[in-house]
Amino acid sequence: MNNSNTSDGPNKSPHQKRRFLTAEKKFQIYLEAQGKDQPVGELLRREGLYSTDLARIRQQVKEGALQRLSAKPGKKPNQVDSEAYDALKHELQEKERALADLTVELAILRKKTTGGSWVR
Repeated sequence: MNNSNTSDGPNKSPHQKRRFLTAEKKFQIYLEAQGKDQPVGELLRREGLYSTDLARIRQQVKEGALQRLSAKPGKKPNQVDSEAYDALKHELQEKERALADLTVELAILRKKTTGGSWVR
């Protein structure tokens, strides 16, 4: 048997891009795998996944559930989105550069006002 698909995995071709599963799709696969109405192997073949992929999905669901369940009640801390964070970080860097420039100018002005010579 010289089948080229046996080494590439399920539904893979040499030029096919890696599939990205959304969180909803992963959770749907997790729920179907937990159900007893169909064999897990059939689910994996249908979705084009390996058993290691399912193990990774199960681990992610467990970690997500533990993280969410361990959250303390009360007001949630405000989180800044990544674009706002990057903008604030860039602004801080610009202000630090401006402060460094002003520090140098101040040192030069102090030197000029005190006479600027080492001999007194």
